[in-house]
Formats: sequence, structure tokens, C-alpha cells
Amino acid sequence: MSTQGITHTGGARTAVRLRPPRHRVAGRAVALWTLRALLLWGPAAGVAAALAVASDITGPVPWATGPLWALTAAVGALGLLVVLAMPQWRYRVHRWEVTGEAVYTSFGWLWQEWRVAPMARIQTVDTERGPLQRALGLATLTVTTASAAGPLRIDGLDAEQAADLAQQLTEVTQTIPGDGT
Repeated sequence: MSTQGITHTGGARTAVRLRPPRHRVAGRAVALWTLRALLLWGPAAGVAAALAVASDITGPVPWATGPLWALTAAVGALGLLVVLAMPQWRYRVHRWEVTGEAVYTSFGWLWQEWRVAPMARIQTVDTERGPLQRALGLATLTVTTASAAGPLRIDGLDAEQAADLAQQLTEVTQTIPGDGT
């Protein structure tokens, strides 16, 4: 079997090693991550601004107005930096690849991580599509393994590609004897 991402070598097993994955996620992932950042930082800046305005209007603690406006500026500036830089940076780093031997991921923003999960360790394969993902035609593929490090997540895949990969991973792992532990 062969598709973009999976090449199954039948019964032959090769050594699985940590290496950079080959595929980028969908370009629309940048919009997803930007919207998520806006949904986090927009309300935070709004609350800080509302507190500053309330302090200006009511004046119960006059000395707090200046620091509240400074807080609003700081939260707004940091939020703007995150909204503009983080999605682009994540897109450069976020990679994935699935072979007949393993699932490879590379992800992160400030802390970057490479992970590899051998096919024999895979226990479940799931896809997830929240409201923003559905609107953008994206999905998250989660591969749960018998690992203390937790599942591998590939966020920002094209929804159809994620469904195909989930199906193909399920088929490949069913050919491997054992229970994934």
C-alpha cells in the first residue's frame, strides 16, 4: 500500500530512528493557529482595557488607573506579537510523516519536540475536528501509543487527508501482531 505519507513494506522491518519528518501540515493551519491565538489574547487585552476604563470612570483606586493601562498595553503588545509570529513559526516547525514502520512528528513553538512511534506501539488512532477546524477544512490526527510520553498529535492536517491517514494507519497496525504494548 502506498499514499502520500504511508509506505508499507509488508513483513520486512527496518530500524526506526528519530529523524525529521518530511511533510508540512496544510497551509490553512496558519489561519487556525492565528484564530486560536486571537481568541485567547483578544479577550485578555479586552479585560485589561475594561478594568482600566472602569478605574478611569469610577476612580475607586486612582493610583491603579496608570498601571492598568500599562497592563493593557503589555497584554496587547504581547498578544499581537504572538498572533503575528507564532502561527508562522509553528508552520515552519510542524511536520509529520507516516511510514510502514513508524509515525514521525515534529512540533512546538518555544519548545520544539521530535517524536517517533513505531507501528507496533500504536494502540488507537483518532481524528478531531473542532468548530474552527471544520470551518477551515482541517483536522487533528491523534496516535495513541503505549508510551509514557503520551499520544502523538498532528494538528492542522487537511480533513480528508487526516481521515485517510487514520484509515490507513488502522489497516497497517492491524497487520502487526500483538496488542501495541
